[in-house]
Amino acid sequence: MAITKEDVLEFISNLSVLELSELVKEFEEKFGVSAAPVMVAGAAVAGATGAAAEEKTEFDIVIQDGGDKKINVIKVVRALTGLGLKEAKDAVEQTPSVIKEGVSKAEAEEAKKQLEEAGAKVELK
Repeated sequence: MAITKEDVLEFISNLSVLELSELVKEFEEKFGVSAAPVMVAGAAVAGATGAAAEEKTEFDIVIQDGGDKKINVIKVVRALTGLGLKEAKDAVEQTPSVIKEGVSKAEAEEAKKQLEEAGAKVELK
């Protein structure tokens, strides 16, 4: 029995954010390609090392620990990302997990504030 594109899409739609991120990395390594967001992040890192005095303008929001009130944190993650309930739950439970990548300083700080108020431990990278 052959695997169809629909089977692959169905499988991918059931992955958590972390699992999908790992799958993308494996694709990149196996086929020698890189996804566009990785290229943008790579360019930002290259630019930051070239001009050390320049302030960082893009941040990744990383949940280090979901805390005791995971339901509240899941609600905030869903509001910030638009993820479904299962994906948001997986992101909160499988820490550390990147919630958003390449966001502005103001957006990152606001998201961090909301997540910490909900009970999560958050780091901006």
